[in-house]
Amino acid sequence: MSEAFSPADTQKLAPFFTNLTEPIFGLKLPQEVAGALFSRYSRSAKSLRQIFLDEFLGQADLQGSLFGDGAAPSDDSQAIQKARAFYDRVLVGYGDDSVAQLGGAHIACERISNVAAKILEDARIGIAPLEKSTRYVRFDNQDPDGDYLFYKEPTIMGSSHREAYLSCMRHLFETYAAQIEPMIAFVRDSLPIDTVEWKHPQTGDPLTYTDTQRDETLRRWAEGAYRSTVRAHACDILRSYLPAATLTNVGIFGVGQAFEHLLNKLYSLDLAETQDIAKPMHKALEALIPSFVKRAQPNAYLRQTAADAQALSQTLLDGQSVQSTEAVSLVDYDRDAEDRILAAILYPNVRLPLGQVRSLVKNLPVEQRAQVFDAYIGQRRHRRDKPGRALEHTYYTFDIIGNLGIYRDLQRHRILTQERQDFTTAHGYDTPPEIEQAGFQVPFMECMERAAAVYERIFADFPAEAQYVVPFAYRVRWYMKLNLREAIHMGELRTLPQGHPDYRLIVQEMWRLIGEVHPTLARSATFLDWQTYRLGRLQSEMRTEYKKSRLTPAT
Repeated sequence: MSEAFSPADTQKLAPFFTNLTEPIFGLKLPQEVAGALFSRYSRSAKSLRQIFLDEFLGQADLQGSLFGDGAAPSDDSQAIQKARAFYDRVLVGYGDDSVAQLGGAHIACERISNVAAKILEDARIGIAPLEKSTRYVRFDNQDPDGDYLFYKEPTIMGSSHREAYLSCMRHLFETYAAQIEPMIAFVRDSLPIDTVEWKHPQTGDPLTYTDTQRDETLRRWAEGAYRSTVRAHACDILRSYLPAATLTNVGIFGVGQAFEHLLNKLYSLDLAETQDIAKPMHKALEALIPSFVKRAQPNAYLRQTAADAQALSQTLLDGQSVQSTEAVSLVDYDRDAEDRILAAILYPNVRLPLGQVRSLVKNLPVEQRAQVFDAYIGQRRHRRDKPGRALEHTYYTFDIIGNLGIYRDLQRHRILTQERQDFTTAHGYDTPPEIEQAGFQVPFMECMERAAAVYERIFADFPAEAQYVVPFAYRVRWYMKLNLREAIHMGELRTLPQGHPDYRLIVQEMWRLIGEVHPTLARSATFLDWQTYRLGRLQSEMRTEYKKSRLTPAT
């Protein structure tokens, strides 16, 4: 039954809700007001719109300012003040963290290093980051002072390593800049447009290049997609030169609780850059959602435990030699994975305890076990048909070593546990084959060796700060622990043809190892792509060009 409001109340409420008559509706309110309103809502018999009308809506505090002239409501508006008083009482006074999940904010972090970007993006729960792409953006631009866009790390800049650091950084960027146009030409010449295998962007039907030239619209699609793909592929290759100090932009949306934890972490790290990011981020959040970040501060516990763990690691394990150089190692997995998953599949449909169901499935014949699993996976039409939660009952832990560029791409998955070691030159570097084929191997090796020498000198004095020197070509070691459901998502996403060849190989190897220990469960990754591609992004770019043409009026 719909609510009935007087004409006067309807006029007051209309700007703040997507509708006033349906039981499902959206809120067009400041984050703090929306969060406080939801929390109040959970403890009242009134409807949400009635609570807002009775308890939050002042005499013109939000009305007009937010939806009339487009300005945000002032901090002294009655609704904002009421919301903040609520948070002071509940969140700060009583520590009810759940209410801090009810509001959020968008924060832009510009001109930060890739070291800092990885720290921000390591916040998994409640944070959604999006970073400037090394694939679509060239990094040969310079700032107004004529210098390349890299972080001038204060500790290094104030030390005897300053000149070596600046010289190395500039040399890496100069080499990138000098090779970008020749590399675009090399990629274009190595796979001419008339030799590409085309598919119609709308129907997927095979096309020849001649076919695309017979139709003006197809010709424009094909040529635009080809140019974009060639440029992106060249950028993919040359990102190997970029150091971890490379400046980037990261946009973040997060809920209040997640931002509080992130600020605590940033304040508690020893890197100067994280301190420089934490302070203005905190200030920005205080202007947007101050009630959620009042408790953010340096955390002595985080600092002490990190220092103690580092000291013990060096004492207990220092001097040990590396025993495995495999790119991907399956460190741990559940031996009874099939029993766990089959029991989880059947459990919602019976009235038995989970332990009893698990005991019973152990005795099912092989044919019936396969029947249960195949029925649960079903006939997936595409990778967005997601298998259910039963697949979260088994886990795999992988130790991975891959270049920093790979890590940047694979680190972004949220629903898993991952931890990396510091960026280093100790594990060597990967040379993209196109670097050799284009005749750039000598300058590439010279750049990598020069960076390693500077890294070692800085590392002796400033181990954490030395990370800024490391080019993307150098390998980093990290682990990933993920359940089968997330492994399917990551596998099917990161082996798409348009994916970077380096991380496609890593993810394919992860799934080869899963298939070795659990061949039945490995069948669940229906859309894993085992192929290799040249210019794999081409069809994706064709689809993008097609969509753009549909959105852009003809001229």
